Amino acid sequence: MKKLRIILMNIAKKNLIFRKIARNTLNTYRYVRYKTRGVGKKTNNKMILFSSFNGKSYADSPKAIYKYMKDDERFKDYIFIWAAQDPDKYEALKNEKNTILVKQGSKKYEEYFSTAKYWFCNHRVLDHIKPKKDQIYVQCWHGTPLKKLGYDLTNGNNALNTTNEMKFKYKSDAKKFKYMLSPSKFATEKFISAFNLKDLNKEDCIIEEGYPRNDFLFNYTDEDLENIKEKLGIDNINKKIILYAPTWRDDQHKSGIGYTYEQKLDFDKLKEKIGNEYIILFRAHYFVANKFNFEKYKGFVYDVSGYDDINELYIISDILITDYSSVFFDYANLKRPIIYYMYDFDEYKNDLRGFYIDIDDLPGKIVMKEDDLVDQVLNIEKEFKYDDKYKRFNEKYNYLDDGNASKRVVNKIIK
Repeated sequence: MKKLRIILMNIAKKNLIFRKIARNTLNTYRYVRYKTRGVGKKTNNKMILFSSFNGKSYADSPKAIYKYMKDDERFKDYIFIWAAQDPDKYEALKNEKNTILVKQGSKKYEEYFSTAKYWFCNHRVLDHIKPKKDQIYVQCWHGTPLKKLGYDLTNGNNALNTTNEMKFKYKSDAKKFKYMLSPSKFATEKFISAFNLKDLNKEDCIIEEGYPRNDFLFNYTDEDLENIKEKLGIDNINKKIILYAPTWRDDQHKSGIGYTYEQKLDFDKLKEKIGNEYIILFRAHYFVANKFNFEKYKGFVYDVSGYDDINELYIISDILITDYSSVFFDYANLKRPIIYYMYDFDEYKNDLRGFYIDIDDLPGKIVMKEDDLVDQVLNIEKEFKYDDKYKRFNEKYNYLDDGNASKRVVNKIIK
């Protein structure tokens, strides 16, 4: 079956007509199955379903909202459902009050979707899953956009979708959600255009109250820092920490594996130049499916791609290195150094995505060459300062993040 799926995937990549027929057939089958599983099941007004990154993690705004509600007496008799691709990984959630863990894609998973009054998801819900009139789907999303999305894409080299197919996916999701969370006026404007909300008469669905997931960046404790380092096995390492978090590339995809990432850093050189002072936490995008072998750099590079909550990695890191990932928007709340390693800038901008903002406005240094990246790291302590440019950036994109976004969002949505 796996070989067959790979063969069909390769055909679908090359043949648009086959891809459309296959997707429509599969979605029709899944939709009929979903409706059948929901027959006779009334909406439970005190049941809430959470899903983060399509069940891949326990993190992000769904996690922040869940933790806030779980500790609020007003919701003491609510039932909380968490969807996970690997439930065994989150066995501890079963011990939380009123919390049920369900396997992503299972029969029970679809039954809970057809029953829960509220859905809090930070990803596009699968096409065949659609809310009833009395259900409320909250699209939490997962970041302030730097890269163009959905209807704003004018060019693109995506391995699985044309620009028109991407637009259709975004529009399909927008038709389903009742609310969408936004961290700023800027993000609101981009979400309205990317999801085609104006044409759908849904411009008012945006809740602009900050990102719940960023509450942790204002509320963490010294104990949190110690616990996170202990979990990662770096609690006894007296070195500064670099978080390297590159994004995915739309055109890097392998059938049977998924989106992949081609590592473009020379860790031998980095270890030689900065290994005495720093360790690196390598964090691939959640889309990226291929594995990385850093055994050669043990004690210097730690693969934290499978670590659930990137916020926990933010707070223990002294420097963020990224490229076009939106992680820097959230990290900027900490007012720490950011370096952008954009070795494929022209290709990414012109052939893959394009950007919403001028990269000259970014709060940090932009480098295109590896030698310049090393120099930036070596000189960061004496050169970095939280200057007016950095302040203006936070005033434009992060002015609503204050540690209380979860409270404001819940109060606006849960009646």
